[in-house]
Amino acid sequence: MSVFNASRLLGKTVLVTGASSGIGAATAILFAKGGANLILLARRADALKAIADACTTAHKESGVQQGGKVATIQLDVSDKAQVSGLLDKIPAELRAIDVLVNNAGYVLGVERVGEIAASDIEGMFATNVLGLISVTQLFIKDFKQRNTGHVINIGSIAGREAYAGGSIYCATKHAVSAFTGSLMRELVDTSIRVTEIQPGMVETEFSVIRFRGNKAAADKVYEGLHPLTAEDIAEEIVWAASRPPHVNLAEVFVLPVNQASATLNYRGNRL
Repeated sequence: MSVFNASRLLGKTVLVTGASSGIGAATAILFAKGGANLILLARRADALKAIADACTTAHKESGVQQGGKVATIQLDVSDKAQVSGLLDKIPAELRAIDVLVNNAGYVLGVERVGEIAASDIEGMFATNVLGLISVTQLFIKDFKQRNTGHVINIGSIAGREAYAGGSIYCATKHAVSAFTGSLMRELVDTSIRVTEIQPGMVETEFSVIRFRGNKAAADKVYEGLHPLTAEDIAEEIVWAASRPPHVNLAEVFVLPVNQASATLNYRGNRL
């Protein structure tokens, strides 16, 4: 816990979307270690339960006396009806959210423009953009009323620069970046913080999904270099959330040491 001032997280309530695996799961566990209460959202109920158990264990092992409450809600952020009914599913004692981590998102396929299935396009935008916006809108009114809160959106290097074979994913992450920037400017006269975390190459099941379950193809993406891990990004998220109230890390761009851009990397130095 030496990477951040854990005392600032004690008793805080953190909601994480896409919490059943990867960055979302690692983030939830690290917040639990810091003494936060958690509301975990994801589509997969079984995986979500496993992460909730891991959070409970992590909190107990940390020895922290505050926080430790964990609620799970099976929810697809791309489903407007499910999002609109979310508040009613949150336990009453956890409804005052302090930190919203919009992590849910995915990329599917590497097809070029003209070859991309309409369902893939619609799915990525529904989750990565519309879902993120819908969840944010649900909680931002309460943040404004209480003049407190922190929105942390998980962007990507794909939101900074486009690359071939990623047109739709890049478009969604550029949208996330624009939305985040606008939100921060709209809230400049409040105490609400807005952060975008922009990871480069992170090795999680994210790439397996991109290659439609072909793990060999996914592994090849990271061949010969040492990519970031979900835990690396979780540290940046929790670090941002644990800054003093007057400090806002507006943008955190995180790369493995041997990556310089979306397409420029060195593969001869597996650390």
